Amino acid sequence: MTSLRYVLITPARNEGAFIAKTIESVIHQTVLPTKWVIVNDGSTDDTGTIVEKYLPQHSWIELITMPNRRDRSFAGKVYCFNAGLERLQSLDYDVIANVDADVSFDQDHFEFLMDKLANFPKLGVTSTGYTEHGHVARYSFKDVAGQCQVFRRKCFEEIGGYFPSKYGGVDWIAVRMARMKGWKTITFTERTFCHHRLMGTAETSPLHSRIHYGKKDYFLGNHPLWELFRVVYQMTHKPYLIGGLLLAYGYMVAFLTRMERPVSKELVKFNQQEQLERIKLTLKGLLKLKMNAFET
Repeated sequence: MTSLRYVLITPARNEGAFIAKTIESVIHQTVLPTKWVIVNDGSTDDTGTIVEKYLPQHSWIELITMPNRRDRSFAGKVYCFNAGLERLQSLDYDVIANVDADVSFDQDHFEFLMDKLANFPKLGVTSTGYTEHGHVARYSFKDVAGQCQVFRRKCFEEIGGYFPSKYGGVDWIAVRMARMKGWKTITFTERTFCHHRLMGTAETSPLHSRIHYGKKDYFLGNHPLWELFRVVYQMTHKPYLIGGLLLAYGYMVAFLTRMERPVSKELVKFNQQEQLERIKLTLKGLLKLKMNAFET
């Protein structure tokens, strides 16, 4: 069994429908966290009340209640996370994880990830795949889903923690910053956790979320050629044509209005280089398959 010690932070806003599933999953882990700080982000439902029921039996869980905020930007989640981070300053730990309040795991989920981190010293950010509504989500093995991001502490400190981007992409920025700093980022797809809410729809509709993702693709610096491939790919999945068109619309609106980019030029350049390399490798692979088919 791994000797790595880990801590969890969970910012939660109006998660009364799901947070008990998350808590039950964590308290039944084969390897428990040293500390778990749940930050109630001004919820107007019973999120806080549900968490409080578990506190007497589990002294390693702490609840912080934040005041309600008028500003509902994505940066708010980072401010809540940082409030939880302050409660961990006196603790000795090796790994820190950001866990959403609408997920659930197998009992050995964190033991599995701690073993991976123990065996791969250059692994900086990791997680497993995940399911939504019973379907395995599409995800690149180098990317790490924001619903459960597990950082080696040294990596998290080197990237400066989460960047409070008010437009979103907080988890995306963290993963690419880690790779830019030389760390490996891996999603281990042989395992999955369950995400109980469709990604990107916490405060909006699935279709409107496509427009938001298009805008986010621009302000996080996606290369136009990469975005074209992404739009075409989206058109092959539900909601098919309209999903791709809304993604393209969001990107073009952000491009034409020159939406402010919260990330550095250095990170944009690094991201676009990665994307062009992946396009090149994909096209080479397709060409090789066609040549093999032709030869046979």
